[in-house]
Amino acid sequence: MFQQSTFRQTGLGAAVTIAELVYHSIVRNIRKSHGNAVIAILMNMLQAAIFVLAFYIMFVILGLRGAALRGDFLLYIMSGIFLYMTHTKTVAAVVGSEGPASPMMQHAPLNTIIVIAAAAIGTLYIQVLSLFVILFVYHAVFTPVVIDQPIPAFGMLLVSWYTGLALGVLLLALKPWFPTFVGIFTTIYQRVNMIASGKMFVANTLPAFMLSLFDWNPLFHAIDQSRGYVFINYAPRYTSYEYAIIVGTVLLMIGLMGEFYTRRHASVSWGARR
Repeated sequence: MFQQSTFRQTGLGAAVTIAELVYHSIVRNIRKSHGNAVIAILMNMLQAAIFVLAFYIMFVILGLRGAALRGDFLLYIMSGIFLYMTHTKTVAAVVGSEGPASPMMQHAPLNTIIVIAAAAIGTLYIQVLSLFVILFVYHAVFTPVVIDQPIPAFGMLLVSWYTGLALGVLLLALKPWFPTFVGIFTTIYQRVNMIASGKMFVANTLPAFMLSLFDWNPLFHAIDQSRGYVFINYAPRYTSYEYAIIVGTVLLMIGLMGEFYTRRHASVSWGARR
């Protein structure tokens, strides 16, 4: 009478269970920065708005406004900043998620894949919501927003998120083995992308010797391609969103294999280090 009955869960039931776990994990991640989820989202929106304003003032003071594309100058800035923030915040969120040795992993059926998915989707949700709110306010209060191809432009935002997810998974797999290196690398990567992402310039204006300094970066390709879809008078010639997708896929596959290996050997490696 005390024996627990077992049953085989259907595919639909398993999908619903996983979706529920991901949902609650997303809510938990959003509420990490503040107990009130609404205030946590508003804080992210404020951060994005301050970021845009800071770059606008910097461009005006340095006299770089004329070097931008012909079109809405603030839209030019936002097309780079939002993709940069989505990418870097996704990397940080995935790297900062619970690993296989976390106490949270002791609660079945929670696992690292669900935690990674929750961290990535939660970051995407906040960034997309911030993007639409800021664009709506800018459209309603200041000037109408005109985007040449909005759907492909939004697709480049998803590409930047995808590459951030892929790199984050790879770093998360390395984190239990090299925690100091991963922490330092993540910080350096975020700082380097302040310039290397190309959010302050476009690839068509760069000479060949400078272009080779940035074309390794998939985020650079995504931002440049997004500006090709946002502005009707800009056609990117030196970047490709296919490159960003391929690099992201390769990093994600390597990261998933590494995460699977780390998950299987977590207890052995942790025990050896004590």
